[in-house]
Amino acid sequence: MNLASMLRERAAAGKPVRIGQIGAGKFGTMFLSQVRLTQGMHLMGLADLMPARAKERLTGVGWPKEQIAATSLDDALKSGKTFVTEDAMSVIAHPEIEVVIEATGDPATGIRLCQQAIQHGKHIVMVNVEADALAGPLLARRAKEAGVVYSLAWGDQPALICEHVDWARTCGFNVVCAGRGGRYQPSYHQLTPDTVWDVLGKFINIKDRSHINPKMFNSFLDGTKPGIELTAVCNATGLFPQSGGLSFPPASRFELADVCKPRSDGGTLERKGTTEMVSSLTREGQDVPHHIAMGTFVVVDSDSPYAAQCFAEYHTLPDKSAQYAALYRPTHMIGLELGISVASAALRKEPTGAPICFNSDVVATAKRALKKGEVLDGEGGFTVWGRQTPADVSLKQGYLPLGLAHEVKLKTDIAEGQPLKWDDVIFDPGAHAVKIRREMEAMFGRPNNG
Repeated sequence: MNLASMLRERAAAGKPVRIGQIGAGKFGTMFLSQVRLTQGMHLMGLADLMPARAKERLTGVGWPKEQIAATSLDDALKSGKTFVTEDAMSVIAHPEIEVVIEATGDPATGIRLCQQAIQHGKHIVMVNVEADALAGPLLARRAKEAGVVYSLAWGDQPALICEHVDWARTCGFNVVCAGRGGRYQPSYHQLTPDTVWDVLGKFINIKDRSHINPKMFNSFLDGTKPGIELTAVCNATGLFPQSGGLSFPPASRFELADVCKPRSDGGTLERKGTTEMVSSLTREGQDVPHHIAMGTFVVVDSDSPYAAQCFAEYHTLPDKSAQYAALYRPTHMIGLELGISVASAALRKEPTGAPICFNSDVVATAKRALKKGEVLDGEGGFTVWGRQTPADVSLKQGYLPLGLAHEVKLKTDIAEGQPLKWDDVIFDPGAHAVKIRREMEAMFGRPNNG
C-alpha cells in the first residue's frame, strides 16, 4: 500500500513516471481526468487519430489549455506539459516515456502497438482487452523476455477479478468461481448498434453520446465483452471456462456462493475453478435485488473444516451449507483507477494481472442467419457476438477468434447461433494479427492448469 508514497518520491526527485497514452476514447478520457491530478505522474504524450477531438476531451475533463500546448514531445519533457499528436509511434519511441497505455480498442492495432512498445523497452498497460483475448499470452511472454511489464488495466474488471483470485490463493482458499456482474437476457445476443440504445437507456443516463461508441457498448450487452473479459481472467489465472461458455445466472450479492458453486452441490456451475457472469435481471426481465451489475466477485471454499465454521460465524456471504463463501466488490471505476496499473508497472515492476496460459478463447458466433458473401463487422456489430469457449475446443474445431471476425467475407451460409470457423471466411494469412494469433496458438496450444 505504498504506491502513492513512491510516486511522491519520484515527484520530489523531479522524475515523475512519464506516460504515453494511445487512444482517447471513453476509458482513456476517464484516465485523462485523473492523471493530471496524480502527483508523480506526467502524461508526456497523447496519440489519437483525431488530435483535435482529443484536445477537446482534455479540456472537457478539466485540463487548462496551456497544459496541452506542448509543441513536441521534447518540449513536453522540458515543460511538464502534454503533447497531443496523431503519431502513436513517435510517442512509443520517445526514450523518456516509461509506460505506454494502449487504449485503442482495436485488437489488430493493439497487437501491433504493444509489440512496438515492447521493442522500445516500455512497460505496456493493455486497456485493449480485445487484443489480450486474441493474443495476450504471446504478448505477455514477449514482454517478460524483454524485461518489461505487460499488464491488464486496473479499473477494468479483469484486473480486479485477478486481484480477487490472488487474494483467495494467498489466503489458502480454493477458487471455485471468479467473475463479474452484468445485465443479461437471452435476447441480448441479437442486439445491434441500432437497437442497443433501447436497452442502455433503461439503466444508464448517458448525457453525451458523442463519447460513446455504440458498437463497444453493445458488446457489453450482447454477451461479447463478458466473454472477452473472462477469457482474459482465465488466461491470467489458470482458471477454465465452462464447456458451454457463460450461462449468466441471475444472482444477488448475497446469493453468489449459492449460485456460483458446482451443480453437484446445488449451484449452477459444471465444475470448480471456472468463471461466470451473474445477471442483474431475472429471465423474466425483473431486477434482481442487491445485484452487482457493475461489480466483481470470487467464490471460495477451503480444505479446512474450521475455515468453513468461520465462514458461518463471520457472515462471509456463505452459501446455505457454509461450505462456500464469497467476496465481492460492488463497482469498478474503469479509467479513473488506471493509475494503479501505471504506478505498479513503473515502480514495482509488477502487472495488475497478465496472461500466463491459453485456457480460454472467444469465438465468433452468428447473431442471425448469415449469408455467403456477407462481410463480418466484429465486436458489438450486426453479425456476430463472442462466446467464451475452452481454448482446446476452439483449436480442435478450428473456430474463428472474434478478434479476427472483422471485415472478412463469408464463404458459406451460417445458421443463427452457430460458431464460425476459419474455413467459413476469406482471410489474409499474411495479415499481421493473423500471423501473431497463429504463432500464439502454436506456442500455447495446450491449456494449462496455471
